Amino acid sequence: MTKTKTTASTIAWDDTVLPFQLDRSDIRGRVARLDGVLDQVLSQHDYPPAVEALVAEMALLTALIGQTIKLRWKLSLQVRGDGPARLIATDYYGPTADGKPASIRAYASYDKDEIDPTGDGFSQVGKGYFAILIDQGEGNTPYQGITPIAGGSLAACAEAYFAQSEQLPTAFQLTYGKAQVPGSAESWRAGGIMMQAMPKASPLANPDGGTDEGLTAVEDLMNDDEGENWNRATTLMRTAEELELIGPSVQPTELLVRLFHEEEPRVFDPQPVSFGCSCSPAKVRQSLSIYSARDIGHMTTAEGTVTADCQFCGAHYVFQPNTLGFEATEGPDAKP
Repeated sequence: MTKTKTTASTIAWDDTVLPFQLDRSDIRGRVARLDGVLDQVLSQHDYPPAVEALVAEMALLTALIGQTIKLRWKLSLQVRGDGPARLIATDYYGPTADGKPASIRAYASYDKDEIDPTGDGFSQVGKGYFAILIDQGEGNTPYQGITPIAGGSLAACAEAYFAQSEQLPTAFQLTYGKAQVPGSAESWRAGGIMMQAMPKASPLANPDGGTDEGLTAVEDLMNDDEGENWNRATTLMRTAEELELIGPSVQPTELLVRLFHEEEPRVFDPQPVSFGCSCSPAKVRQSLSIYSARDIGHMTTAEGTVTADCQFCGAHYVFQPNTLGFEATEGPDAKP
């Protein structure tokens, strides 16, 4: 369910991810805030409230997890279920250069006749899987990890994924919903914290996940001292209040000091994020290049064109049929 929050002003930390480290506990983390990015993601579609909340949570998770990937890499998160909320998919594109923003896009597929618009979104996902895909660029094999849907939220699914597939104790504290600044219209905001114990195992360990009965528990990944540090830090993280997470009255640096001053927090350069989509006419043409002229003919509209819409950003593309497929007779610049 979405929640309405009232905020007083805006600050420069919106649409940023701030990495930090707790030196005393040997824990790393990120604080993220999304406002304009989330509004742009959701404005591309007319989702019911339950689906909007799922997309908001997934976009926030994507921003928090994606900050660790390298320049020009792509991170994709995906949840597929057998319920009316069938698919939630997000992409995070690493910045093209130091100092440049990363970009996020998101999309949901759902059964509009079966979805309960006022119900809890996660309960409408059903049984399925949570997956993470990292694309390191041309010439490299993408890495994919999958775990069963577990827990009561998308954040719980992500925690289970990291414990099972990467052997990394991970915890999230998230909030998201519609907020209203006095004198302005309602808009979406989200904020959250992600924490991870420093890695001590290969991030590619057990990439296929497991069954619900066989999922690795966080306590299985730590010795007594590590477990004590982890429990202390996560307990402190859970005291973060909703308005502290989404801002704007408390800056992320101030929040970290309030939560973790005894854990010796250290911050690093913040990463700005923006809404962005990688679709293009060339990519649509490439996706259609596997089809014959006959196949293209079946896709042709009554107006004599082939059309395609981007599920993420809503871009609408129109092509001449004879310029598509592996039997194209004209180049892409041919006039009708």
